[in-house]
Amino acid sequence: MPENISNVDHNSFEKAVLQSQMPVLVDFWAPWCGPCKAVAPIIEDLAKEYKGKIEFAKVNVDDAPFIASKYGVMSIPTIMVFKWGKPMQHAIGYQPKEQLKKLLDNALAK
Repeated sequence: MPENISNVDHNSFEKAVLQSQMPVLVDFWAPWCGPCKAVAPIIEDLAKEYKGKIEFAKVNVDDAPFIASKYGVMSIPTIMVFKWGKPMQHAIGYQPKEQLKKLLDNALAK
């Protein structure tokens, strides 16, 4: 896993995501989720491609249900892009790389 992807939980979410000076893509996932496993290599590729511009975080919803609930995550994978401590955009379910790049490019443009 690339070094700029952090596994975060309720102890580290605020610092890693909400206080980040860069936009953060947060992948809400679970180990038993097939679509989550399918999108994981895409997120790893994007983490390498956007290194230094966007941070990446993974939240296991089984380990951090409070965070998932707080942000209305009802289905996984849910991908959210946070900027200035707030969720700006999201996508639910498996997303192709091009769609996720649009979310990231939009976050960088705003």
